[in-house]
Amino acid sequence: MSHSHQTSYDLDQLPEGSTLRSVTAAPASIAGRRALRVELTDAVTFHGRPKVDYVDMPTFVILPITFINGTIEVDILNRLNGKGPADARAFAGLAYRIIDGGDYFEAAYLRSLNGRKTNAPNPRDQRAIQYFAYPDWPFDRLREMYPDGRYEAGADIGPDEWTNLKIDIHNNILVNGTQVLSVAETKATPATGAVGLFVDIGSESYFSNLTISPR
Repeated sequence: MSHSHQTSYDLDQLPEGSTLRSVTAAPASIAGRRALRVELTDAVTFHGRPKVDYVDMPTFVILPITFINGTIEVDILNRLNGKGPADARAFAGLAYRIIDGGDYFEAAYLRSLNGRKTNAPNPRDQRAIQYFAYPDWPFDRLREMYPDGRYEAGADIGPDEWTNLKIDIHNNILVNGTQVLSVAETKATPATGAVGLFVDIGSESYFSNLTISPR
């Protein structure tokens, strides 16, 4: 497959050549669509350690796509699976420029239970979208070093509904067509790498209609 032009997956099944890292992935039907259901493995969920096995770690479906710049767009339906800690917020998004199977990557993800549609209390209502860069810049370090919140933002989202997430690199992050975050200073050296469907602890996430447009 040539990757010099747009590549699309409807994600009604696991794309051939994909790699699973700490996640399961299976076809599913939900909210009127065929989609790919992605969750952390039970081993990671029940026996993993935060900041070692999950929480802004390489937990994703790695797709057989090489990418450095352009746009990545996907629809996500996200909800809790009842297996996570009390502070699980339904985390799912896109990882990109994944190097060496997950040793380095960048990502932007939804925290669907922090969306404005859930009436989340402050400051959670300003934390519905998160950028991070693995391994050096997880969300908590970004939050501590940049208390102005430049790496996270609020959004009009909620669980159990389809949400369109689009990353326009250079680093504008859009939700349902509206720009919600602009990451002026990325925390990784841009490198050609893979694209991934990212999930985190306690989340049952469905992915549909992925489009990757290199620039």
